[in-house]
Amino acid sequence: MNRRAFAFRATTAFAGAVTLSVVGGSGIALALDDPHGDKDVAVSVEIAELEGPGVLAMTVAGQSAALTESGSTATNRQFTGTLPTVTVTDTRTADEIPAGAYWYVLGSITDFSGTAGQPDIASADSFGWTPKLVAGDPGSVAAGDEVDPGEGFTDSEMLAMAYDSGEIAPEGSWSANADLKLLTGAAVAPGKYSATLTLSLFE
Repeated sequence: MNRRAFAFRATTAFAGAVTLSVVGGSGIALALDDPHGDKDVAVSVEIAELEGPGVLAMTVAGQSAALTESGSTATNRQFTGTLPTVTVTDTRTADEIPAGAYWYVLGSITDFSGTAGQPDIASADSFGWTPKLVAGDPGSVAAGDEVDPGEGFTDSEMLAMAYDSGEIAPEGSWSANADLKLLTGAAVAPGKYSATLTLSLFE
């Protein structure tokens, strides 16, 4: 036998076997179980009903409001903006609410202080708002009255129950915002000013 011919045939057979093993093995493995394929996992949760008393709570959808100049005249400068939405939620049942109780939201504001030493702008003489109910039953909750600049903004009502809290069943959620207005004289010192508007929920 020609040794070189035998060696050639042996090498060819071995090389072919290696090729078949790699291609065939890989093909079978991928067809039966692709380790990189997508797998779905079902996720479930069961939420039990809350036990215990309900609550009366207020949230505000933001921590700041910017006023920009709009509607100024030769004698007055006017700045307007919008209060972030205020939501009152009552999850109490009627028997959890004291007889005759009702809730209301009041707003109070500090004077506008200048960041560069400008004289303060007195909010009681210059600031006002127009509250508006934007969600919830208007038959059970009413927005507060408009307060124009100069009318004395102090503990001004934003929202209030129209009836006793216990008469509204089931309890729900009400949201409101307010158009804000600052009116100053034309000679007001230029610069940046800031004030803090506090909203308080009472019952």
